[in-house]
Amino acid sequence: MVDVDNANKEALERVLSARPMLVGMGKAGEVIPEMGERMLLHAGPPIEWERMSGPLKGAIIGAMLYEGWASTPEEAEKMASKGEIEFDPCHHHHAVGPMAGVISPSMPVFIVENKTFNNKAYVTQNEGLGKVLRYGAYSQEVIDRLRWMEKVLYPVLNAGIKRAYDSDNAIDLKNLIAQALHMGDELHNRNKAATSLFLRTIFPYLVESSNDNKALVEVVRFLDSNDHFFLNLGMAAAKASVEPAHGIEGSSYVTIMARNGTDFGIKVSGLGDEWFTAPAAVPKVLLFPGFKPEDVNPDIGDSAIMETLGVGAFALAAAPAIVQFIGGTPQDAVNYTLEMYEITVSENNMFNIPYLNFRGTPTGIDVLKVAETGISPVLDTGVAHRQPGVGQVGAGIVRTPIEAFVKAAENYVEKYLAE
Repeated sequence: MVDVDNANKEALERVLSARPMLVGMGKAGEVIPEMGERMLLHAGPPIEWERMSGPLKGAIIGAMLYEGWASTPEEAEKMASKGEIEFDPCHHHHAVGPMAGVISPSMPVFIVENKTFNNKAYVTQNEGLGKVLRYGAYSQEVIDRLRWMEKVLYPVLNAGIKRAYDSDNAIDLKNLIAQALHMGDELHNRNKAATSLFLRTIFPYLVESSNDNKALVEVVRFLDSNDHFFLNLGMAAAKASVEPAHGIEGSSYVTIMARNGTDFGIKVSGLGDEWFTAPAAVPKVLLFPGFKPEDVNPDIGDSAIMETLGVGAFALAAAPAIVQFIGGTPQDAVNYTLEMYEITVSENNMFNIPYLNFRGTPTGIDVLKVAETGISPVLDTGVAHRQPGVGQVGAGIVRTPIEAFVKAAENYVEKYLAE
């Protein structure tokens, strides 16, 4: 019979020994493996155009306008519905994307390398909050911001990252995450400290590598005004850290949780590349003024990779101020973290929570424990409007659909434990 404890111990050790470093940037179509010329990557498990949610369709329309593949939203929608664009999950290409998670070939992406296992992960630059592509908005201001991010933000950041890397000072994202947890972030919906630490770390290299003061000032002001900027970097660090734990025979360790606005899906280390899915849940949210509960789209995004790593909602006890953004009370935040210890393999040896006497964050979701206890993982999440083109309407907490974990647990039992 398979030794699930040893298999999960190996998976955990691979995650805990990860060293995710920011090593560079590049255009998605040039650096992301097997990304086709007319391919758009998206968050969550695989899905066809007809079943896509409003925000995912909106982000795809916006990406097609940004790429110049279509000149109007109507043309983009027609092309997508006729099968002229190839769609594939970010996770199939060692990438991750927040909310709709759409990555198109011209978009600049960060390259994060796990120096322990030499695997890489990719993610776009964060646009900020509100009417942005990842929430399904595609107005001209959204497209203009994306083009500014390509033409101004990307060259300045890329030069600074290269300068740091070439001087043997590559930015250690794991260290930044650990520090940010001690400063009130949980690294999913609250990245205020992590973004500040990132700006503080990279700023000297931006100054040394820039020959355009106007562009440099624009970039620094953008980073300073966008408290969520580190989220994407944290997601790539998490992806690079967790990916080596996949494919371990007998392991019930969950290595992917992701949502596309229609389906929620997971992958389990010892169960190969099969997605186990269930309908995406509708989050409990703190809505922005002017929006109603019926405006809320079901949960969406690859950012659940943060909880898969062992931070985000699993570390809510470290971030009492998060309740101002997602609702609830500081005690609710503590209670969520304590509950997650019931379904995880162990505690993190580097990410810890001051309020819990520096106890390590709950790390390593065990699909068998989820099925046995009936406790499904909780996620912090942003909330998109159901209709394409509108954008963000709030933020909150969501309980992941336990059906996906039960399916995976049943598959695990059949594969490893059935006589």
